[in-house]
Amino acid sequence: MLDLDQIGQYRENDRLEAKLATGGLPHSIWETYSAFANSNGGLILLGVEELPDHTLRVQGLLEPHELAEEFWTLVNDPAVVSANILQPEDVWVAGTEEGSVVVIQVPPAERDQRPVYVGGDPFRGSYRRSGEGDYRCNRAEVWSMLEAKQH
Repeated sequence: MLDLDQIGQYRENDRLEAKLATGGLPHSIWETYSAFANSNGGLILLGVEELPDHTLRVQGLLEPHELAEEFWTLVNDPAVVSANILQPEDVWVAGTEEGSVVVIQVPPAERDQRPVYVGGDPFRGSYRRSGEGDYRCNRAEVWSMLEAKQH
């Protein structure tokens, strides 16, 4: 498990994404949620910034519980994202000496749930995770996920 008190030892990768989120819930969270769900899962950390040398630092959030509530409201809105694949224990507020962080543990979606996509169009809103980036799935990747649902 991730030790937030040792956050400087971690880097963003195919299973970890840091988002500063000091101005509220970032829109890019949905691309990362989709990418993790359509890939191998991962952790989204809100209130953590990536520094120029790619190390991570806890910045902290002023209203972490409100941000977590806003996330829950939006993840359950089909106009925002196609499926909520999370359980209540997958989202929590973690306190550190530097401040509070919202941790979102996104599991990989089951075959019959994929693709998990942003907005109303799986061909425009499906993402996958590669390295430390979220990439829009091409038509062939989306078709592959849609066909896998049928079997």
